[in-house]
Formats: sequence, structure tokens, C-alpha cells
Amino acid sequence: MNFKKTTLKNNLRIITAPMRETQTVTVMAMIGVGSRYESEKEAGLSHFIEHMFFKGTKKRPTTLAISEELESIGGEFNAFTSKDKTMYYAKVDAKHIGTALDVISDMYLNSKMEEKEIAKEKGTIIQEINMYEDMPMRKVDDIFEGMLYAKNSLGREIAGSKKTVSSFKQKDFVAYMKKFYVANDTVVAVAGNFDEKKVILEIKKLFSKMISGKKIKISKVKEKQKDSQTKIKFKKTDQTHLILGVRAYRRNHKDRYALALMSIILGGGMSSRLFIEVREKRGLAYYVRTRIEAYEDVGYVSTSAGVEHKNLEKTMGVILAEYKKISKVKVSEKELQKAKDFIKGRSVMGMESSDEVAMFFADQELTDGEILTLEEKFKLIDKVSIDDILRVAQDVFQKSRLNLAVIGPHKNSEKLKKELKLWKLNQKK
Repeated sequence: MNFKKTTLKNNLRIITAPMRETQTVTVMAMIGVGSRYESEKEAGLSHFIEHMFFKGTKKRPTTLAISEELESIGGEFNAFTSKDKTMYYAKVDAKHIGTALDVISDMYLNSKMEEKEIAKEKGTIIQEINMYEDMPMRKVDDIFEGMLYAKNSLGREIAGSKKTVSSFKQKDFVAYMKKFYVANDTVVAVAGNFDEKKVILEIKKLFSKMISGKKIKISKVKEKQKDSQTKIKFKKTDQTHLILGVRAYRRNHKDRYALALMSIILGGGMSSRLFIEVREKRGLAYYVRTRIEAYEDVGYVSTSAGVEHKNLEKTMGVILAEYKKISKVKVSEKELQKAKDFIKGRSVMGMESSDEVAMFFADQELTDGEILTLEEKFKLIDKVSIDDILRVAQDVFQKSRLNLAVIGPHKNSEKLKKELKLWKLNQKK
């Protein structure tokens, strides 16, 4: 897929990716700041700002004015905040690209951040925090990362706490945006059916006056784990939710593709090892999946599942057995090829959608500073061998790196920790 990168004088980057075969277009603005950039007092501010961008501008003074303009043309629009970035987008019929670009740029550059709207939105976000508390399948991710990165802002929850959210004033938003919402840390991506030259000129016109600033460095995680660890959140649930994983690699690690393929083999689909062993053979869980998470400085691979309370330890045993097996016995060439084709197939299907294409390019440009095409990524994937999978599995599946997070009616974390210690995974020499 062809794309073009244009850098403005203020160092804002524009990525354009024409797709003549589609009838849609997506306009996306992405900023390189998320919850891990916040101080303890600022916890949740990145996410709160995302909400406030939809509360009105001078040109579109209310939430209704923004939403009505996009919904009246059948457009989709949303935003998300992660630990290291925030994104805003609108996807519309290609003939309405002017509206999408005008609305997204207006929100991004001209949000009012009114005190009265901030006060109202506090209640909304507190209810969002409450909602996540009632979603243990999702909440267990926060417990897991909170355990891994307990002494770093990376371990805090993206939405912040009720205390911090309640404390924010308008001046906090203004100061934070002045510090982080700068041109040189912004990427504007447009993908779909559009006139590339015309769109680039329009973006230049809209964003050329945005101020540049200094990119703030993150506080990097110092990983010093020497023994397996567990963390339980006691909750009277109908199902126990667990995540069992190990520390792994940062985002641009040389073995990231081998790690990704290993995770697919373990729990990346309905024919994966853990899906078969946990769900199909034993009926222990409805959902079971393995995934990787990679940040600038650290990362992990983990398996999550929802099981009957009495089957927690049994499920742990099955997962650990598969971790041990893949680090002791080479996967077959057929199994590795299936994992490669799985990733390629999912990637190709995603690239048929303008919003996925915009995300593909914007995310790489913002986080890596360079863009690899699908073809270039596929070549790197194809280079991974069965020996690479074994080597990576032996490297990451160390007993000292094991971490278990649980939500359910359980209290004895020491008992679970002893269960982890019983497993004779690889030992660092």
C-alpha cells in the first residue's frame, strides 16, 4: 500500500494513504501522550482531556453540535487514550472528507475546556471507572500491569482514580495541554478515497500554526523481578478471571516477531494450543487467549481466561504446562507456518478498512518514527524459524519472571505463589 509522509515547518507529520477501492475516508489525529506521562496528581488527566475534546469548541459550542454534524452524514467518530498515546478520528463517506477534517481539527485545536463542562464530566468519568470495576474480565488487565509496574506510572490505570478525577481544575487541563499537545508530537493521518494534494494543503492550512515543544521523556521501568509473584483482587464474582504471564520484550526488540508468533501458537485462535487444551479438551473456560503487550521500554506475554472458582489452580497448571512445553520442544514447521499465515491474513483483512489503515500508519510514525509496509513486515515474519521460537520461549519463560493476577472470591495469594514455584520452568544461569 502506498503512503506519503509530509512534515510541516512546525514538525507536525502528515501521513496520507490513498485507497481508490474504498468509498470511505478516515481522518485521524494522534498525539504521543498517555497515562504514563502523568504525575500521581495528574493520574487520569490524559483520558479526561480526550473526553473534553467532545464537549465543544467556539465554532461548535456543544457536544450535540459536534456529534450531530458527523452523525447527520452517517459518520463514525471516537477516540481512545492508552498509556502512551491518545487518538481522535472520524470515518465518513469519502464525499464528506471536508466535514471530517474540519471537525477533527477543530476539536483538536480549539476545544474550550470550560470549567462547568469539566465539573459535569467528572461524574461521567467516575461512572466509567465504576463500570470497569464491574467488568472483571477487563479489570484483571489493570491488576496484572499494576503488579508488573507497581513503582512506575505505567502501572497506573488509564482513567485515573476517583480522587484525582474529582480534583482537576481548568488550569490543570490548560497546563497539561500546553506541555504535551505540541506539533512535533502530533501525527495527522488520512486514509481512504480522497484527493491527496488537496488534503495535504488543507491540513497544512489548519495545523501550521500549532506550536512545537519539547518531547517529554518517560520514566522508564526498572525491571528487577527475582521471584514469581501473585496479586489477588477479592471480589464475589460468578467466575474467576486470571492472567498468567511473564515479562518479555520492549516494542522494537529484535525478537518481537518471534515473540508474536509464539503467542499465536500458544493462544492466538481457536486452533491454538491453549484453546484446545483449556477449552476443548477440558472445558475449563469459555474464553482463553494469549497476547503480547509491548511498550517503549518493556513488555510481556500473558494468557487470560475465565474459569470456575474451583478450577483456578487446574487452569494455571495447564497454562504452565504449555509454557514449559514450547520452551522445551521445537514447534513443527507446519505449526509455525500456520501462525505466520494467521498474522498475515488478519493484517490483510484489516487493511481493507480506511480506519485500520490510518491507525496502521499513524501508530508506527508516532511510536517508531519510521513506517514499515505490510510487505516489509511480512518479510521479517517469514525470517522467523522454529529455532527462533524455541530460543525466545526459553528466554522469556523463566520461573523468576512469572506473574499471576486474579479477580474472584480468593484470598490465599501465598498458596497460588507456591503453585507457581512448583513449576520447573527455565532458570537463568
